[in-house]
Amino acid sequence: MSKKIILIAGPTASGKSKIAIEIAKKIKGEIINADSMQVYKEFSILTSRPSTIDLKKTKHRLYGFQSVKEHFSTGAWLELVKKQINKCLKNKKIPILVGGTGLYFEAIIKGMSKIPNIDSEKRDKIRDLQKKIGQRKFYEKLLDLDPFVKNKIEPLDTQRSIRAYEVKKFTKKSIFEWNKLTKSEFKKFQIFKIFIDIPRETLLKKISSRAEQMFKNNCIKEVKSFLKLNIKPSLSAHKIIGVKEIKDHLSGISNISQAKELINIKTRQYAKRQVTWARGHMSDWDRHYSNSFSSLSKKILKVIS
Repeated sequence: MSKKIILIAGPTASGKSKIAIEIAKKIKGEIINADSMQVYKEFSILTSRPSTIDLKKTKHRLYGFQSVKEHFSTGAWLELVKKQINKCLKNKKIPILVGGTGLYFEAIIKGMSKIPNIDSEKRDKIRDLQKKIGQRKFYEKLLDLDPFVKNKIEPLDTQRSIRAYEVKKFTKKSIFEWNKLTKSEFKKFQIFKIFIDIPRETLLKKISSRAEQMFKNNCIKEVKSFLKLNIKPSLSAHKIIGVKEIKDHLSGISNISQAKELINIKTRQYAKRQVTWARGHMSDWDRHYSNSFSSLSKKILKVIS
């Protein structure tokens, strides 16, 4: 019988981590992080990393190990996750990958293309260009540079637009041509793909509640510590929702209520993008939700048994 890997995805604040812990306890599993922001050791509150109590309930891997001072890519995550999956299997445990980063899951299912490394100075120039002219004009330039992008990358998807632009410009080959050469290293595994399909109104309430809890947990102190590091603006940690909003509050641009509301708005927008992305890239995933945690757990266990 082929070895199992469980993938649990869903929008931010949908309860993925909580259900993953429950599933792990039932099937002798270990949890591996598949969220690009929960890798950072300097951020636990704004990224909603599993709590100390949750971490004790079952084994968690690849959480809070990476410095915000360093670039961390999907390729780097994939290399680490392969090692962690092997460790799970050696322990006779089932790997459960949980998170909200679609590109991480895509790397597991489809593999990573062997795109040559592009040095950070060149990448920064592309990011500066996008920032200077705005996403709309940047996307138009991208379509001129790489027509393969049309209908494959959403016009407002900044991150993927920048990546597609830099790949085409510096390798002379479309990112989609590179992707055709990719192969998953997990073909021999039985992969179960679960998407937490939480209703929109329920999700919005959870997002609002979580934002309030972040401030109670002193996320302001977390951002203050981060700002003291004075890292390059191009590094991904700056994209963590709440960093800019709290920075503006500390600078006197906004009050605490405005900062909270902006974090709420940004988080809702992010969740919407995650759901839209999943609609296009995770159409074959099993979608589940229930207001009853016990019922949801039973539904998922039935699928993966």
